[in-house]
Amino acid sequence: MIYPILEINLNKIHHNTRVLVEQCRKQGVEITAVTKSFCGNPEIAQVIANAGVTALADSRIQNIKKMLHIPLPKLLLRIPMLSEIDELIEYVDISINSEVETIKKISEAACKKGKMHRILLIIDLGDLREGFMEEQIISAVGEIIDLEGIHLEGLAVNFGCYGGIIPEKHSLEKLISIKNEIEALYPIDLHILSGGNSNSLHLIWENKLPKGINQLRLGQSIIFGKEDVYNKTIEGLYADAFKLFVEIVEIKDKPSVPIGKRGIDAFGKLPTFEERGIRKRAIVAIGRQDIMLNGIVPKEIGVTVIGASSDHLILDITEATRQLKIGDVLELEMNYGALLTAMTSEYVYKKIISQSI
Repeated sequence: MIYPILEINLNKIHHNTRVLVEQCRKQGVEITAVTKSFCGNPEIAQVIANAGVTALADSRIQNIKKMLHIPLPKLLLRIPMLSEIDELIEYVDISINSEVETIKKISEAACKKGKMHRILLIIDLGDLREGFMEEQIISAVGEIIDLEGIHLEGLAVNFGCYGGIIPEKHSLEKLISIKNEIEALYPIDLHILSGGNSNSLHLIWENKLPKGINQLRLGQSIIFGKEDVYNKTIEGLYADAFKLFVEIVEIKDKPSVPIGKRGIDAFGKLPTFEERGIRKRAIVAIGRQDIMLNGIVPKEIGVTVIGASSDHLILDITEATRQLKIGDVLELEMNYGALLTAMTSEYVYKKIISQSI
């Protein structure tokens, strides 16, 4: 067995998905499962599909191609690039859009291929990442309403991914108001109101989700069993469906501050260090080339991260509760960003299991 290993428990992922599907459906909300954290792995995606989600979503067409055999609509989350429109029409059922110019190109390409491509218009309600501003959306719909080859399915909004803005009841009521205004002005029925990602779940539990919001795009809550607002594990869900294991390759007692004249490190930064005397340190075989290191925490009691290079993660094990030795395996707890990079890395081995829970 070669480390680092990312262990993936399919039964826990299925359980998390099924519980969330049931909770959301009680309030008339369908789940589109976001697959980008595991790079569209088809085995994981199939388990999630079997749990009752109504669509699969990813930011990259390369990942969507891996899931074409699964009979659910595929949604492209990232705004389409002009350079990928031909592939978009070929492999993607529905996309999120915020540029009229791009939508017109999608229309042209869809007509040439004799296809109908569905779109959601995303509106920026404060997080300031992608989306039409409120004052732009009416005129944008006017420009695309008669385009052939596309069908405007509905509206979407995103919170938390850039500005950290928490979705609130009044925010999503604004989305409903915009929908009503569009339908009053144009002969169109907007079927989908996509009310954000996992950080909108708190509105479900607090019974504050406005009636009319009928879709959420969930990733972290399925994968880690956590909601995004307070980063707490959701009751009844598993937080350990993904486990990362690494191997110790060196253990030495060393000073806590490097010796000699210091300059920038290998990544162009000038590091700082705290004087703590001689400390027992362990190096494990994982580094910045493998994972986003500010998103990991050792699960071993008394073990902390000191720093890292491209290939090595340096740990302080002075206060570890057990006697660690070369070859021992440690588990690292990951956040969403760390999992995303670990799944992307070809140097992190993936082990899929179906252990009963």
